[in-house]
Amino acid sequence: MRTVRRGTVSRALLAVLVVGAMTISGAVSPATAAPDGRATGAAHGRAVPPAPEPEPVKVDELPLPPVAPSTSAGSCTPAINPHGTGCIGKATSMQSGDFLPDGHHVLATVGFTGAPAAPDPAAVYTGQQLIIVKTDGSTFPNGDAWKCVTCGVPDANAVGRSPAMDYPQAFRDGRRALAGTNIIDCAPYRLTSTACTADRVHIYPIRWNVTADGSGAGGGIRELRLHPDNVHLGFNAATVTNGKLNQYGYFARLEFDPAPKTGTPLAPRYDLVKVTRLFDPAPSRQPVTVDPRHPGRLKINPQAVSVGELRGFSGTGDEVSYIGYPDESSNIDVFAANLRTGKVRRLTSNPEYTDPIAISPDDDWTVAMDTRGSNRQMFLAAMRAVPPVTDLITTSAVSSTRNNGDRRFFQPYLIDRYGDRGAYQGQRINAAGRNAPSARARPPDDRKGGPSAPAARSVLRRCGS
Repeated sequence: MRTVRRGTVSRALLAVLVVGAMTISGAVSPATAAPDGRATGAAHGRAVPPAPEPEPVKVDELPLPPVAPSTSAGSCTPAINPHGTGCIGKATSMQSGDFLPDGHHVLATVGFTGAPAAPDPAAVYTGQQLIIVKTDGSTFPNGDAWKCVTCGVPDANAVGRSPAMDYPQAFRDGRRALAGTNIIDCAPYRLTSTACTADRVHIYPIRWNVTADGSGAGGGIRELRLHPDNVHLGFNAATVTNGKLNQYGYFARLEFDPAPKTGTPLAPRYDLVKVTRLFDPAPSRQPVTVDPRHPGRLKINPQAVSVGELRGFSGTGDEVSYIGYPDESSNIDVFAANLRTGKVRRLTSNPEYTDPIAISPDDDWTVAMDTRGSNRQMFLAAMRAVPPVTDLITTSAVSSTRNNGDRRFFQPYLIDRYGDRGAYQGQRINAAGRNAPSARARPPDDRKGGPSAPAARSVLRRCGS
């Protein structure tokens, strides 16, 4: 597991984009840069500065539980882990998560395996669990640099718990974390405290009511993202409309109900209330429409809020970020829409595929996991400023080419507030190798399983001090 330290910036991430112009039947759409490579617009009325120079970046590899030789029960022996605090598998499906508020711990989801059978105390270290990893070289009192928060939580404290613990995110109070569709709570103790033991942890499910009488288990939700105010939540949900599978993004408020009277589970839980679908069904608000004045022409509307998949929020919480309808044909990018005004801006514009992103608290920096440099998408999207018309039916097929089966080509890039422009395509954080500063937009070394392949499999969530 890896963390990143960037120059003197204590907690870096995400940015804005510059605005160019592409006209199609009178519609104007943002683009990356003018033909001469200069940025053609400025976010929030600011002049676009020169691209930043690459900065030194130190990548630290953090300790994780030891690896069991197999998935067989008891294969995690005292010889492998003398502390009896579990082993992870060779294929752990790890997801790194947020820094905790103190800046010295990060969350991660790992898959424990090889645990002995009960009543051995180590039997609780099994399945997908949430752990905390120290980033400062210190250890917990038992000598481990990690702590499993959810291992051994009594069933009575976890009624309705979802087994999935993906995308772990920390609350600012240090006492709670979001993982999957669960909120893990150790109040009044911090999750890192020695007083936060398994019997004091509660795992509360999150429920979205979709029935008039409040009955049932609620609607299916996925890819949850905690808003910076720690009160609201973004999520995605699939629907079937006229025989077609669709997905929408939603914005809601978390409300704790200690004793619900309707719906399941009838146990303490968080309900999603004041739910808003981030979609305007009006024909005039769609990304591609027929020009009413010229029925033989199409109009491209770059200000349409088309949330294909919600990916998070800006650092200040003013905007929601999402994978949206392409601005250029076959170019899958991340956009942001202001939650109050609906104004849309484009966050990335490189022809390669972007998906997981995070934004710095001041909105000045973006870290994007991107396939740029791998050339995976260039045969589809290298020609710029092509109107996104075929994308009405091809977006899913285009996005599928980013992977090769289970193999991923994502690399973490740091991009300033003004976005990709000219020769500047961000700074790849893990590009240079040991004891050397990272290079600007250097191609990845792992296309043939080279030295950076382990880093390519790590999901960067936050840059921390």
